[in-house]
Amino acid sequence: MQWAILSGIEGNLAAYEAVLQDMREQRNPVTDLYIIGDAIGLKGDNDATIERLRSPRSGELEPQVCMGWWEEQCFSLHGLSGLPDAPELMAQFGGDGVKQLWESVSRESVGWLRSLHFGFHELDCLLIHGSTVSYADELTPETPAIQLCDRLIRADANTLFCGRSGLAFECWVQPQQLRSTVTTLDGKQEPQEQGKTPRRVVGVGSVGRTQGLATYARYNPGNDRVTFSTVTYG
Repeated sequence: MQWAILSGIEGNLAAYEAVLQDMREQRNPVTDLYIIGDAIGLKGDNDATIERLRSPRSGELEPQVCMGWWEEQCFSLHGLSGLPDAPELMAQFGGDGVKQLWESVSRESVGWLRSLHFGFHELDCLLIHGSTVSYADELTPETPAIQLCDRLIRADANTLFCGRSGLAFECWVQPQQLRSTVTTLDGKQEPQEQGKTPRRVVGVGSVGRTQGLATYARYNPGNDRVTFSTVTYG
């Protein structure tokens, strides 16, 4: 068994095709394909990318896709979220970015995006765009260990695969090094250990964000090993 875990296609169909080709060339065949958010964006043809995800070719794996930051911006533009008019998108990409996203995703595509999951819990892993806190939660190797541990505990997972940062990394957290102390009216209680099992956060890279360079992660549940692939194309 081997999973391929992708994020950040951002409408860049050429990058996605390059990754699919790289997957086909692996000695250890990919058995499960996950796309953890940001299938759409401002890097190409969003509707064509969505159609490609919805209709895999003969012999290809059917991708399991969840929502990400860009999908949430799309929902906001269409009045389908609690935060109308996509203020996050406007702040980062301005009016031109808002207009481009609005015009590049059809109503039919929006309907399909709305059917996606928030994330996937598989074995002892959580695959999600940001974290259980938010789709916009950006975890990196520089994120404090106590915060990473918090996200892992919230996720009830030993491995958290995420894609918001666009970075490819594997960051281990040793919970036995983290101790929490609770202070009550009766004074401080005994420190609480955060468990003994090492946990990790894995950033799966970005397929489409950087033109000509796609990164993604593979995971073998049998030996618990994560590997990263960098694919050049174009």
